[in-house]
Amino acid sequence: MNASLAIQILPKVQGDEEVCRVVDEVIAYIQSTGLHCFVGPCETAVEGDFDTIMEIAKQCHLVAIKAGAPSVSSYLKISYRPEGEVLTIDKKTSKYHQ
Repeated sequence: MNASLAIQILPKVQGDEEVCRVVDEVIAYIQSTGLHCFVGPCETAVEGDFDTIMEIAKQCHLVAIKAGAPSVSSYLKISYRPEGEVLTIDKKTSKYHQ
């Protein structure tokens, strides 16, 4: 695994419930990829190979649009190490979730 992505999707919809509904659909998509992910309060992290991670970032936007958001913005953080492994979600967070 040479890449990780932290993504925060911001659908342009009215009301907190609608934001949560659209974001929940995006999270369900990320989980359906089968890649290791971690859902946090402000972003979801997922790890895999670089091309897959980039496709997931694209698809998250399309899922939000399909879910009814007329437009969507996002914040992305991508860690990429072409010749090795990136620091995993578990290594970064396990000591805080025991």
